[in-house]
Amino acid sequence: MGCFAEAADTPGVSGHLSPRPSSATAVTLTPVPASAEATTAATSSAAVGADVHAPQRVSGAYALMDALHRHGVRHIFGYPGGAILPIYDEVHKAEARGWLKHILVRHEQGGTHAADAYARATGRVGVCFGTSGPGATNLVTGIATAQMDSVPMVVITGQVPRAAIGTDAFQETDIFGITLPIVKHSWVVRDPADIGRIVAEAFLIAASGRPGPVLIDVPKDVGAEEFDYIPVLPGTAVPAGFKNPPVPRPEAIQAALGLIRQARRPLLYVGGGAIAADAHGVVHQLAERFRLPVTTTLMGKGAFDENHPLSVGMLGMHGTAYANFAVTECDLLIAAGARFDDRVTGRLDSFAPRAQVIHIDIDAAEVGKNRVPDVPVVSDVRLALQGLLQASVGEGSNGRTDAWLERIETWKHHYPLVVPEPTGEIAPQEVVIALRDLAPEAFYTTDVGQHQMWAAQFLRTGPRRWISSAGLGTMGFGMPAAMGVQIAFPTDTVICVAGDASILMNIQELGTLSQYGLPVKVVVLNNGWQGMVRQWQESFYEERYSSSEMTGGMPDFPALAEAFGVWGIGISDRTQLRSGLAEALAHPGPAFVDVRVRRNENCYPMVPPGASNAQMVGLPSHPELAIDTIRQCNACGSTTASAHLFCPSCGAKL
Repeated sequence: MGCFAEAADTPGVSGHLSPRPSSATAVTLTPVPASAEATTAATSSAAVGADVHAPQRVSGAYALMDALHRHGVRHIFGYPGGAILPIYDEVHKAEARGWLKHILVRHEQGGTHAADAYARATGRVGVCFGTSGPGATNLVTGIATAQMDSVPMVVITGQVPRAAIGTDAFQETDIFGITLPIVKHSWVVRDPADIGRIVAEAFLIAASGRPGPVLIDVPKDVGAEEFDYIPVLPGTAVPAGFKNPPVPRPEAIQAALGLIRQARRPLLYVGGGAIAADAHGVVHQLAERFRLPVTTTLMGKGAFDENHPLSVGMLGMHGTAYANFAVTECDLLIAAGARFDDRVTGRLDSFAPRAQVIHIDIDAAEVGKNRVPDVPVVSDVRLALQGLLQASVGEGSNGRTDAWLERIETWKHHYPLVVPEPTGEIAPQEVVIALRDLAPEAFYTTDVGQHQMWAAQFLRTGPRRWISSAGLGTMGFGMPAAMGVQIAFPTDTVICVAGDASILMNIQELGTLSQYGLPVKVVVLNNGWQGMVRQWQESFYEERYSSSEMTGGMPDFPALAEAFGVWGIGISDRTQLRSGLAEALAHPGPAFVDVRVRRNENCYPMVPPGASNAQMVGLPSHPELAIDTIRQCNACGSTTASAHLFCPSCGAKL
């Protein structure tokens, strides 16, 4: 199979059709250009000898590669297989012509995550290529990861010949049917003449509206069959029934502004949609204009500068105490590209119980799904925030939020993120903070678990420099994701923060790093556990640690890395932590750092299952700052629990 990464933005329409080494040979990689689409459209014909207006006698595989070229493909992360060999023959020719570089991954899942992260880091469509049968099914986790996090990706699979479909042929699987719940749209190509149109439609759908993956299944004989090919240019094939992305309605903008102008305790809640829309600039402007404190989700990290005084960091299950207190006490919640998922809200009926809600999202299906907003704004996040700014020129907070910001500062002072005392074994938080100090401008990818949450709490990243599997929580995501980012940005520092359990999920990709000399730095926080599983078993299962300890059979990670040809180092002494990390960061090729950390350190704060965001564990006790648990109805004067939205006596909204 193989994975492609696109180098150019694709015009979009809205629509969602369904839910290091000393032995390495260094590869010279060209940074992805800021805009390659115009250049690609102008040079593609000359590059592959095609006149866009004149038919050519070519194979389906040639047409596929030409269509991908016209959509700006520059790199492939791939692994060949039988049903995709006609296409791989054209991959070989494309490399010989010089417009394509193929990167041989060691497992199809690694390829999907590399293409996914390429898309997250660049904002462009990633394309995934896989052969039939087990090659295709190995792609499924990567497709689901992209779908849950709204990542634009075109997945192309080889398939058995048309006549063999449905006969249980060797390496036949119905990948079209298997992936229906986790793609926006899918095709089985029955006629090679349809390839140009289908590829153009696929790029449009993947990048349009709320982005996501699509699937194209190409039977082997379709790739081999010759036909009269007329290229289809990017953006010229628009599927029937598609609409342009919605623009914010003026009345919705005015209604939202009305609530913002009145709010005394507003909170701007920013999700991954703001990253996808490149809305970080307007988020900053709106926050400063109205003096709005800003919290981000795991997907929204980087959309707002976390060093800014208005930042309250991440909210949710392992968010900052002050972000969770703020969302519980705010009187206006402005959700921008966020979907009110369970790891953010905790118990939904007690999430922002005192707040009116403005919900801005490009996907109408998300608006009102988990929380009915007072003002819905179905629109691209950037366009909506620009509308708010344009309609409020010359305005400001006029001091309305001063007392609120002072209260938040009090919470920040009394409930900071805690780093254990530097005694005994290295604390995992120390490792993350050292990385933050040594490489503040790096791209960071993560696997999933405690290390992911510590990284989210303590790292301060810019837009598109935080790459993490949030919705699906895919262990094994981090290292192949770092490969994809490094391919896109070969001169930037790319660091994968992983755990000792999750790194093993795709450890084979050390071979890819080694072969191509990709200077990714892998830093493992090694506590000998499936850390988050152990924490839950300690907290909620009376310390019954069932199948969560990883010390039995754990490899010597530095030696394993060296076996792949990757420079490796182990760190267990605090005095060597920063110098060891600095040495790895200075190394010219890939590096693997195994840091032995405290075995039983837990990640706090934590919102227990079924609790409200204000009911965090792992916090210092400050009863004088406790959030009120009783509310009084202004209409009838009766009292009730603060979590209630309406008075149980008279029904008035509280």
